[in-house]
Amino acid sequence: MKLLPPLSLYIHIPWCVRKCPYCDFNSHEARAPVPEQRYIDALIADLEAALPLVWGRKVCTVFFGGGTPSVFAADGIERIIAAVRARVPLASDAEITLEANPGTFEAEKFRAFRAAGVNRLSIGIQSFNPRHLKALGRIHDDAQARAAVEIARRNFDNFNLDLMYGLPQQSVDEARADIEAALAFAPPHLSAYHLTLEPNTYFHRYPPPLPDDDTAAEMQQAVEQTLAAAGYEHYETSAFARAGDRNACRHNLNYWMFGDYLGIGAGAHSKLSFAGRIVRQMRYKQPGQYVECAASGSAIQEQHDVAANEVGFEFMMNALRLNQGFPAALYEERTGMPLAAVLKELEAAERRGLIARDPLRIAPTELGRRFLNDLLQLFLAEAPPPGPRAAGG
Repeated sequence: MKLLPPLSLYIHIPWCVRKCPYCDFNSHEARAPVPEQRYIDALIADLEAALPLVWGRKVCTVFFGGGTPSVFAADGIERIIAAVRARVPLASDAEITLEANPGTFEAEKFRAFRAAGVNRLSIGIQSFNPRHLKALGRIHDDAQARAAVEIARRNFDNFNLDLMYGLPQQSVDEARADIEAALAFAPPHLSAYHLTLEPNTYFHRYPPPLPDDDTAAEMQQAVEQTLAAAGYEHYETSAFARAGDRNACRHNLNYWMFGDYLGIGAGAHSKLSFAGRIVRQMRYKQPGQYVECAASGSAIQEQHDVAANEVGFEFMMNALRLNQGFPAALYEERTGMPLAAVLKELEAAERRGLIARDPLRIAPTELGRRFLNDLLQLFLAEAPPPGPRAAGG
């Protein structure tokens, strides 16, 4: 591996006002005052302990995920960003994203986030329909959702709206109406996710009445057609950017292009490249345990080298989410292995019409995008590895 991949920084803030019934992320309801300053101390200690692994490498993007990072005060976010700038070479044009939910929006607070250095906001709208918001257990209503987007527009040039479809008892027309409501605000970026019932969630234990597969597929088609007609580029499975404005999420693009990321915070994952090896890490998940361990310089609960027979799957699991695919040369550049190592799998995918390839580029076909899991199974050696936390766009 001649050059190390670009490096991103993910910062996990695990608290939220209420745990949503579909959420399988490491998030915890704030039933008592959040120990904000102690947790920030732990984040800084965690970053300092990780410095030898990334020494001298420029950080190109920062992403605050959760939980709901906007439950923290603006001066707390500012303190974290200042600590990052003091310890790693942060790119002068670094994209710094903060996830927020409408129920935590206050105009003055979000102006302060912008002043603190956050330059991109990702807002968890999910729906503009009050019936669906209630079914999803969201703490905001449709009026608060619209007010939140207005505040974002006034303070941020770059922001994302997260929406979901395939919701309990949702119709195709209602899914389309949510997208049209979002488009009225002309967001630079929009993420549209199909609701899935993930293990260890309330919805998985007590499944709500969801649209059948044919209806969900019709919703997906309606979402994609509506956004295409409005001039949005569908560049990744669930991500859409206003065409020509360079608003694709740079942080998530680094994941999908098999870049490196250092994850700090409770339960955060890291993927770091070294000469001849790729290392994955996971921090302790329980916030209290994480704080104690980070303070002693031992926040990492698990660490392992990625086995050679897993690298192909790991790379494809990310890169084949991109509708335009990836340059063929990127595989060796990012994995340190020749593309010939996955030639058998590529040929099988091509025979089944799931990818199109030439000497310069490999990309999923429309069929491959529709049956992405089947495509990825061709590269799967064993059980899938832990991946980056990428909930929002």
